[in-house]
Amino acid sequence: MRMGGADPIVAGCDVGSTTGKAVILKGDRILASAIIPCEIDPEETARRVLSIAAEKVEWKGGPDAFDYLVGTGYGRNEIPFANDNISEISCHALGAFFCDPEIKTILDIGGQDVKGIAIDAHGGVLEFVMNDKCAAGTGRFLEMMSRSFKMGMDEFSALSLKAEHALPISSQCSVFAETEVISLLNKRKSPADIAAGIHSSVAKRAISLLKKAGVRPKVSITGGCSKNQALIQAIEQKLRLEIVPLAIDPQLMGALGAAVIAMRRTT
Repeated sequence: MRMGGADPIVAGCDVGSTTGKAVILKGDRILASAIIPCEIDPEETARRVLSIAAEKVEWKGGPDAFDYLVGTGYGRNEIPFANDNISEISCHALGAFFCDPEIKTILDIGGQDVKGIAIDAHGGVLEFVMNDKCAAGTGRFLEMMSRSFKMGMDEFSALSLKAEHALPISSQCSVFAETEVISLLNKRKSPADIAAGIHSSVAKRAISLLKKAGVRPKVSITGGCSKNQALIQAIEQKLRLEIVPLAIDPQLMGALGAAVIAMRRTT
């Protein structure tokens, strides 16, 4: 079922560890997108997020009636109605390239892992390095730390930006780091300085990973943590490079890249 004209209507669906994302494309134009918290069942997450995006453009065919659908993310193999599934590494690279062909390096900081990705001149993956052995340095870690402060992520990020001096967080394990943070709070250290130290610790781990993939300007950040201004600032200070903002919500990069692949499969 097509919404007028001969151009195909395609979609990309990224079922990650914490959120489901969908992007609907017609040619090189984004018709709609959506982001939701993940359901227990990855297929249900995919159907729901695609349906929410589809409602924005009055798509009547249902989530399994696009001309082509590509799934990506942790749950990509659990989307039975997708025409194909592609690694989120390739999809994030192509999504960032779609936004800005001059971007050569991206840091994808997700809920449960961090990826450093070098991009070639055509939006393909030159090199990538991934760390998913520990929660430290991920979005999940920052959420855990914000709970120690009894704050949401936006408030926690804003607190960090008020710091005068980032207190070092030495623990490499997320569990021990939480204990260290609670100890610092009990010693009445500045909450803002502790928050800044947490963001600095995450930035340090992320940059170490990124350098293994190779850092070439322009550099951008994708994933949910790309919306954390305190983390962006910490990464820029340590990397000594400006992080290039994306014109499209960076949390959608995986779904966008999947949709671009879907469009290519129909032409």
